[in-house]
Amino acid sequence: MFRLDGKTALVTGASQGIGEAIARLLARQGARVVLAARSLDKLTALAAEITAAGGAAYPLALDVSRAETFGERLKSLPEDFAGIDILVNNAGITADNLLARMSLDDWEQVLRTNLTGAFALSKEVLRGMMKKRWGRIVSVGSVVGLMGNPGQANYAAAKAGLVGFAKSLARELGSRNITVNVVAPGYIVTAMTDKLPEAAREELVGQIALKRLGTVDDVAAAVLFLVSEEGGYVTGQALNVSGGLYI
Repeated sequence: MFRLDGKTALVTGASQGIGEAIARLLARQGARVVLAARSLDKLTALAAEITAAGGAAYPLALDVSRAETFGERLKSLPEDFAGIDILVNNAGITADNLLARMSLDDWEQVLRTNLTGAFALSKEVLRGMMKKRWGRIVSVGSVVGLMGNPGQANYAAAKAGLVGFAKSLARELGSRNITVNVVAPGYIVTAMTDKLPEAAREELVGQIALKRLGTVDDVAAAVLFLVSEEGGYVTGQALNVSGGLYI
């Protein structure tokens, strides 16, 4: 189940964290994976690891805040990786502040990277999916986009925007057998959460029904389901992967 043999996936923000976990899992399930991020050194090392383990991966330097470069960068892909069947819009940034102190630049930069980047890259790969009459687009949102969070008006707006974008695009593309969904993670174990004081960590966990932080693998598994044949009757949805933080 959940095999992706013969499919090519593009994962943005693949150099670390959730994006890296998604890329590794899709490769293990048989997909050829284009690893996209700004840090080419990290991507090259990850591609080598995936290849050594029997998978297929190609590193692609890509800045999702620069939509005008997408066409050129995708044309540079070797033939084996050129036809994108699966797109995972994972790359994102934060620039947190209370709204009264948030600059217009911080607002626009987060929206440009987290929302406009997903729009532009989806548009770039869409034509090939429509010709094949098969495709999967999954954007990694956030539970913050569903429930809000003080100090993150820009980030929450961008992540909520991904949900509206997915619902609209799902209606446009359903007749072409292309699904469009969002995975909305909650608190995930990262280098940042590892550095939290024990009291702060316990407070976070106390808000979660399952009483644990999520892992990058929890998120990757949700993405795998949505991009697989088994998830082919799910579209226009925001899958809440927060352990019950938001119900």
